[in-house]
Amino acid sequence: MMEDSTRWRAALRAAPGVLRADLAFGRRDPLPRHAHLGRLPHGHLILLSAIMGVWQLNLYERDPFPMSSILTLLIGLQAVAPVLALTRPAAAWWLSTASLVLTGFAAAPFWGTPWPWSAPAVVLHTLVQLLLALRVRPFTAATALVLTVLVTMGGAAGHAPAMGHQSLLSAGVLVTTAATVIGSSLRAVRLSRTRLVEQEVLTAEERARRALLEERGRIARELHDVVAHHMSVISIQAQVAPHLVADPSPELRENLAGIRQNAVDALTELRRVLGVLRGDGDPGDAAAGVRHAPQPTLDRLGELLAGVRAAGLDATVRSHGEPRPLSPGTELSAYRIVQEALSNVMRHAPGARATVETHYHREGLTVRVANTAPAGPPSADRGREPGHGLLGMRERTAMLGGELAAGPTPDGGWEVTAVLPAPLAGPHPAAPPRLKDGS
Repeated sequence: MMEDSTRWRAALRAAPGVLRADLAFGRRDPLPRHAHLGRLPHGHLILLSAIMGVWQLNLYERDPFPMSSILTLLIGLQAVAPVLALTRPAAAWWLSTASLVLTGFAAAPFWGTPWPWSAPAVVLHTLVQLLLALRVRPFTAATALVLTVLVTMGGAAGHAPAMGHQSLLSAGVLVTTAATVIGSSLRAVRLSRTRLVEQEVLTAEERARRALLEERGRIARELHDVVAHHMSVISIQAQVAPHLVADPSPELRENLAGIRQNAVDALTELRRVLGVLRGDGDPGDAAAGVRHAPQPTLDRLGELLAGVRAAGLDATVRSHGEPRPLSPGTELSAYRIVQEALSNVMRHAPGARATVETHYHREGLTVRVANTAPAGPPSADRGREPGHGLLGMRERTAMLGGELAAGPTPDGGWEVTAVLPAPLAGPHPAAPPRLKDGS
């Protein structure tokens, strides 16, 4: 109960500020384009306003009193108000309300009552009220409705209905109220859809960020295994080195002991970090012994191709240039790129033929995986991507400072090409040109 009363007091204190902000005369809030019709509704509203203005002029000209320039100007302002509401709803509401009041008093000497409402005037002000409710908070729209009733209709409520205006008074109140309710409801629906779209965008961004972090963690786990192997080799070599030299000096023994100790310490820290990374892996990997298996290299491409052929994919492999040893990280990344590309072929292009090409050149290694057009629609249960598809390939290529291009081929297939830097000193065939996506 206390919370409700506190909330109401806070709302009442904030009400004047809300009204000042929403009904500020200079406030600009353009009506957005319709998703399907574009600016067509805007044009229809302008045409309707012009028709209502002409109709209202004709009604006054048929009455037994002379038309003054002031009255003509006020009727014109009423017709302009809905058009102004397309960009400045608050200013249009003030203009329409003031025009109604002044029109009533300008006609009072001839009608005997300051009643400004005719059928076209009801339509024009209803349009303004609707456009205002579409752009301001419900509290502001309700306040504008109440002010309209009090200012423009209150004066006519006490007069005799000799002119038949009392029935039009009731109809005007009902129509304007309905317009306010409809406008506020449409605004609530529009805001809900906008928030939903924003939430979907945030969810998609969060999902992409999570996938990126998972893929980077997976790559880090694999590379940690490679680095740990090298640190172990350094430690063993430092331990064995003194026994390979006759009468090693104390300084040499001390330096080699320091190298071994540093390698052991680094390996310990590396295993600690690796343990953290292993903690978020797939539990099934541990049962299968995957966590402790050696990291694959390009020497195992034959095994990979045999596996995908057994799964039903027609795949061939070709090699260009003179094969040479590459760094373990480059070998591992090249193997994973081929693996994920073939997995994508099995999943998204059933019945296609795949070709794997490796090209050793002076600047490093180029890996190309291409497939023909699929023979049927993709199947969701064929193949299992070991990573996150193109995301994983791009991360591995970027990690090595290389380039990756992926896109459709003219024959309806798909092609993935990765250039992995591994410079080699001395004469060697030139590297292929730089890649562009979709090439």
